[in-house]
Amino acid sequence: MVTQSKTKKSGEDVSEAAQMFQAIADRGEVGILVLDKDDRIEFVNKMFSNITGYQQESLVGKTFTDFLIGENKEVFESLRKACVTSTDKSRQVVEIKTTTSSQAVTEMCCAHYEMHSGDKKTFVYLRDISVQQKLTKELKESEKRYRELFEHIDQGISISTREGKFIDCNPAILKILGYESKEEFLKLDISKDLYVTPQDRKEFQRLIEKDGYVKNYEVAFKKKNGETIPILLTTQAIKNEKGEVIGYQGLNIDISERIRMEQELREKHGFLTNLLESSADCIIVSDMRGRVIFFNKAAARLTGYPTEEVIGKFHVSKFYSLEMAREIMKKLRGDEYGDRGKLENYMLTVSGKHNEEIPVSLSASIVYEGQKELASLGIFTDLREKIKIEKELQDAQVRLLQSEKMASLGSLAAGVAHEINNPLGGILIYASLLMEDFEASKDPRVQDLQKIVEEATRCKEIVKSLLEFGRQTDSRFEPVDINKAILDGLFFLEKQVLFHDIKIIKRQDQTLPFIEGDANQIKQVFMNMMVNAAEAMSEGGGAFTITTGITSDRSSIFISFQDEGTGIPTEIQSKIFDPFFTTKGVGKGTGLGLSTSYGIIQSHHGNIDVTSSSGKGTTFTIYLPIPMETGR
Repeated sequence: MVTQSKTKKSGEDVSEAAQMFQAIADRGEVGILVLDKDDRIEFVNKMFSNITGYQQESLVGKTFTDFLIGENKEVFESLRKACVTSTDKSRQVVEIKTTTSSQAVTEMCCAHYEMHSGDKKTFVYLRDISVQQKLTKELKESEKRYRELFEHIDQGISISTREGKFIDCNPAILKILGYESKEEFLKLDISKDLYVTPQDRKEFQRLIEKDGYVKNYEVAFKKKNGETIPILLTTQAIKNEKGEVIGYQGLNIDISERIRMEQELREKHGFLTNLLESSADCIIVSDMRGRVIFFNKAAARLTGYPTEEVIGKFHVSKFYSLEMAREIMKKLRGDEYGDRGKLENYMLTVSGKHNEEIPVSLSASIVYEGQKELASLGIFTDLREKIKIEKELQDAQVRLLQSEKMASLGSLAAGVAHEINNPLGGILIYASLLMEDFEASKDPRVQDLQKIVEEATRCKEIVKSLLEFGRQTDSRFEPVDINKAILDGLFFLEKQVLFHDIKIIKRQDQTLPFIEGDANQIKQVFMNMMVNAAEAMSEGGGAFTITTGITSDRSSIFISFQDEGTGIPTEIQSKIFDPFFTTKGVGKGTGLGLSTSYGIIQSHHGNIDVTSSSGKGTTFTIYLPIPMETGR
């Protein structure tokens, strides 16, 4: 319950963080895009939607370069390459296609981000500067309009000389830099009193002297109170009649809020990504069309698909059927399975890359913005280990019950065997003596005495089996070559009539280590398995395959006896190791063969598994532990 609660809380935190991330981005004044390695849009905020006129949700999945024409694509490529190879935050003016016939003029910068998975993202920031360009044009056309705009625009505007003195400025720049009057501001020495780094002023002048303008040049200015503020300069050179540069005029844009937002977005994006990537459970997020938009490392491990191969390319039906996807969404949107938009501990099977069927527990939720469904988030918990442990526990319980039953019956069998062994010996001795007396006279009762001796001898064999079943015989443990033990057993059996119509196939691993055990008892078990297989195939013959090898964890060796006989009906498979249980006719078996074999293998700290079905043959597999220190 604690794990479930934590998983639910983690999912809620991720959902809340994702919605907060979207809300913050949507309130920004800068268009923000996240592009994958193929320039497809994975994230877009409202501002970019406003810039282009396209609906926000329709932009996701589109190729960003489709919004660029001609040289704008080259500008974008240069910005992206620059952000990959350096930390330089270069900005360029780029025109963006809109839903109308006109194009939006934007100020663009790019950033490169590489995720822990190796997936590479490009962040694109776009500020719509169409208005500023229009204002600049109008300023040249009309002094009156220029003055009105100059005084009232909320971006800082200044006119300065080459020597570093302000000639004019608007109220916005005074507010940005914290000055109360224009007179005070115009007295400043720009290089000394305004620039935090005088070298930035020199670089600014070099660029504007060279090109006649500077666009989106980021510098740090000092406010009146000494604080530092980031400013984005877009400035044009003022020239005289001779074409000589005599001053500069342009915009001084406070980008502290933008930088703060960018930092906050980076932090929140990094936090959200780390949170989701660090989850031990598989997390898959898809849009409402079912396309995967997030796929964490645990999901990659669970399914075998690399993250970059999935995001933006796979539909959820790659992992489970469309019918299952519809059923899950139906339950999420209903009220009968808990809170609306949530589904917990839903069992299903997902498909891995190699067609592996993986049982999982799903906790899912729908991500909303108001009443609008944005995406669906699923947390998948791998149940394979849990199912394996439960099966092992169940098998252990069955083996424990069998061991307890065998121990009790073994003690009883040993006691009974000892009690009847001596009377049987007397019967055999006296019957034999009588036979000797009667043989001389050719008495017809000799045949009756022979029958008594035969039946008493058969009883002695049953007693011997009982003693072996009760493990009353002494065991001598020593290194045993399993392959040799199998060959020794076959040496005595494969020439027998019972094996004439049977093809024996041996697939022995010659690198098997020795095990510690009683060689005679091990051979007895193997011969019992071989005889049982031959009897199962006595009517139709077939192939009998003996396979040896080492288990994948190298803790045990296995010996498999596979026949093509009549098989064991499902309803009696649980009884085959019970003492005295036999499907053979009266007088053809004691029902102790498999019980004795089971007891011997148990005494060697091993186990026997059986798989069978009627008419399709049976496979007995014996597992024996490899000693900690062993050698050939």
